[in-house]
Amino acid sequence: MSDAAPRLIRDNRIVTDTKDKVEGEQPDGADPSMFAGAYIVRRGAVSDATTRGIRVEVKSSYIPDRSSPFESEFFFAYRVKISNVGTETAKLVSREWIITDAEGDVERVKGPGVVGQQPVLPPGGEFKYTSACPLKTAVGSMYGCYQMVTEQGERFDAVIAPFTLAAPNALN
Repeated sequence: MSDAAPRLIRDNRIVTDTKDKVEGEQPDGADPSMFAGAYIVRRGAVSDATTRGIRVEVKSSYIPDRSSPFESEFFFAYRVKISNVGTETAKLVSREWIITDAEGDVERVKGPGVVGQQPVLPPGGEFKYTSACPLKTAVGSMYGCYQMVTEQGERFDAVIAPFTLAAPNALN
């Protein structure tokens, strides 16, 4: 697949014109330019997006031992795999997450690197980590981007496609 595939947004869904008709959901209120040039696959608690050869796969899970539903405390973990399927080395320098709960409250989280690191991804390289997110509702969602820089100093945003955070039986 080429990172320059045309795509369009139709009925709040991003559709690429690839052989496989890869598609995903654009979160309400999201800036459509954030998803420009990205392949996006979103299936509930799993997301997969590739931007300029940087593939970001995320899978979320509910952590009942850290949650207290009667106190409106729901804890979710998410595992991230960042792979360089492209041809140029890139360094992850910062991140931005947009976290939304079921009441529509939005939190933006920005910062340098991920889990205290700024991994350099050569072609074929990958970096994995696990992090967590507390919510006050049983359902929410996350999406965002990693700010990357190539060896030539060119900056770009690698898309983190939307994924769902949901306690068991919270969604029909």
